[in-house]
Amino acid sequence: MEEIDFPTMEPLLAYRHVRLIRRFEERLVGLKTDGLILGSMHLCNGQEAIPVGACACLEQRDALTVTYRGHGWAIARGLPLAQLFAELQGRASELSGGLGGSPYFCSARHGFLGENSIVGAGVPIAMGAALASYFDGSGSVSLVAIGDGALNQGAVHEGLNMAGTMRLPLVVVVENNVYSELTPVRDMIPTATLVERAPMYGMAPATIDGNDVDAVESAVRQAVERARSGGGPSLIEAHTERLVGHYDLDPQHYRPAGEIEDAMTREPVGRLRSVIGDAEADRIDDEVEQELDAAVAASHNVPFPTTESVTEHLYA
Repeated sequence: MEEIDFPTMEPLLAYRHVRLIRRFEERLVGLKTDGLILGSMHLCNGQEAIPVGACACLEQRDALTVTYRGHGWAIARGLPLAQLFAELQGRASELSGGLGGSPYFCSARHGFLGENSIVGAGVPIAMGAALASYFDGSGSVSLVAIGDGALNQGAVHEGLNMAGTMRLPLVVVVENNVYSELTPVRDMIPTATLVERAPMYGMAPATIDGNDVDAVESAVRQAVERARSGGGPSLIEAHTERLVGHYDLDPQHYRPAGEIEDAMTREPVGRLRSVIGDAEADRIDDEVEQELDAAVAASHNVPFPTTESVTEHLYA
């Protein structure tokens, strides 16, 4: 398909989104320190540009499926902050009623089919949504975000093969953050790029700077329009770096000295701040803090699930 030069998000709005995601997750760490969140969390610090750029390309009718590192995707998709805070505290939120927590929540009314803690398991789910669109002719697109390690999962191979064979409206965004949990990508995949596999599935490939909101939005919009018009699926490799551990308690002994400091020179929040200037960034930072203050306060008004609700949603 001929490439089209789509307009991209204004820098002020892009900065606001990546800053909101960054500060949301930093607030989560504070809530956990205060004993209000239990269990581990998988944070996306450093990867915020990918969900922001990608979700800007989706319509309300489209479906989104992500990994356990999905807080940023949920925020970029428009899920309410107060309900997200409540869900992660185990409260009876409007999302998954406190049953999903950090790695499992979903919201059908936002087209957010959910996170998934099983590596690669989001692909067959997203492929199913694409298959439904294929049969009902709705014109909706299914986008799934996966990590680099997921490309070695059998279910991912099966899903991509079927999507390519049937030319389903599926867009796969691979968040290549250099590590598959604790293992470098170079030790797991023998090709120079991950998208070298795309032609074998009949998928259009793209490799982009995942820390650049504009680059992400441009590539994903191209892929979404291709899928929506019947052109088939795409596989996008977005290069990024996480600034934190695989999970919040990860000691990161496997990372070379200075690696995180080097990654900080390319991360999206600081990158966009340098574009819009300190004055505008400070103004937006204040607005973000006020929004998060209100959301945290509202989340504390959401009750916890009742003991009577323990048998709800059980069918066997």
